[in-house]
Amino acid sequence: MNIASQRVMFCTYADRVAFPAEVLSEQEEVVLHLRPHGKSVVGPSLVVLLATAGTILAWVLLPGNEGGQIGLGLVVAIMAYHGIRYGMIPLVQWRCTHWVITGERLLTQRGLLVRERRDLPLNRVNDHALTQSLLDRVFGTGTLVIDSIGEQSARLAGVPHAQQVQTTLYELIEQAPDDEEEEEEEEISSAGGRPAPPRFPARRSR
Repeated sequence: MNIASQRVMFCTYADRVAFPAEVLSEQEEVVLHLRPHGKSVVGPSLVVLLATAGTILAWVLLPGNEGGQIGLGLVVAIMAYHGIRYGMIPLVQWRCTHWVITGERLLTQRGLLVRERRDLPLNRVNDHALTQSLLDRVFGTGTLVIDSIGEQSARLAGVPHAQQVQTTLYELIEQAPDDEEEEEEEEISSAGGRPAPPRFPARRSR
């Protein structure tokens, strides 16, 4: 499966919500635009539902006297804490997590109020490993760990279509130009489209 067909498969979210153009260079093209698999929001969604149900039950069952009002206040406070801490915050984090793979780099972004963004050039990646549990294999997800030169790494947990994403990443890494090729292209463009003269090692003085 080539990169073009995989882009149609994985970039349905990117087609609906484009990644900010100011983050990308002029000739940089988004190949994959992903976020963690939807199974990541099942637990937080259940927590929100349970917290809401607990609040409603307390409001219906507790008496309307002073003791009941105090008990209702305590239940509301407890349900609100757990609903926000273990429900709403993970949902917002999932919503604000972006994994963008272009022909040049891997870009990860997360956070709403405090945004964290990291770039990992593909021509510096020296290893990538995919780990899948039994549940991950059922959903087609996995954890992709990408290592690069300079002890930089990226860990993407819950990647959808994990095996196809790893294959696409491998193809992009193979096609990514290294630093020497980029320098040669810059020299050619600065020379007006003419190839730069070959470089010879300097002669040693005797």
